[in-house]
Amino acid sequence: MKILSIQSAVAYGHVGNSAAVFPLQRIGVDVLPVYTVNFSNHTGYGAWRGPLIDPSDVADVITGIEERGAFPDVDAILSGYQGGAGIGDVIIDAVARVKAANPKALYACDPVMGNAKSGCFVAPAIPELLRERVVPVADIITPNQFELGFLTGTDPDTLDSTLASVDAARAMGPSTVLVTSVERPDREEGTIEMLAVDDAGAWIVQTPFLPMKANGSGDVTAALFTAHYVDTGSAKTALERTASSVFDLLQLTLDSGERELRLIEAQESYAHPKLQFAARQVR
Repeated sequence: MKILSIQSAVAYGHVGNSAAVFPLQRIGVDVLPVYTVNFSNHTGYGAWRGPLIDPSDVADVITGIEERGAFPDVDAILSGYQGGAGIGDVIIDAVARVKAANPKALYACDPVMGNAKSGCFVAPAIPELLRERVVPVADIITPNQFELGFLTGTDPDTLDSTLASVDAARAMGPSTVLVTSVERPDREEGTIEMLAVDDAGAWIVQTPFLPMKANGSGDVTAALFTAHYVDTGSAKTALERTASSVFDLLQLTLDSGERELRLIEAQESYAHPKLQFAARQVR
């Protein structure tokens, strides 16, 4: 499997491509990473160094990959945080060109906008860009529950309302939706859930809630779910494998007391997920 991943990169820590590439490689995926920024560290530290990469330079790198004849072999395009409309245009163009070369290729978009605790933390133009232009060309989207509501103009909280919001998102274009950080009012105390929906049905998986903030965990989740979905065509299997791997990564990080993901130390959890959490069909 080959995935073209257009995301940020950091030298210190693990977010964007610096979170997604290694877990994908560890499960046997050939990743073509294209960087949109090259920062010293993620911006959550409040200080960082390094350049934003101009959209025209990002486009040049993608064109160079195309000139090597790689596009017919690309099975999926993956994108995460989009810093501006210019990068959005580059990604949309790359998706069209890859799909022209391989009509079976899937585009997976992680529509990063914010979360329930922090609210929306991207530039005001980004939600509109995602809603109007990016999500409609995506095959898979991986919003958290807050982003799902923001994207669809709804307020998902219960299982029924979250499923209704997913239906609204699928009506925009993508056939497969993974919703992370699902917090239903009636769930068991001390748990959190993920929900995956495609044409075959809807499945939910519940894991213990770990009291931590882990930058980059969403990037790992989107990457692994995309790869497993492309590999198996099963939302249930992709959900179970991803939940297992990401939970073990987060547990290892929490136990370490470190701020950054223990991405390398957790590598066996990607290669051989324990499948300790069964997904339940809810539709």
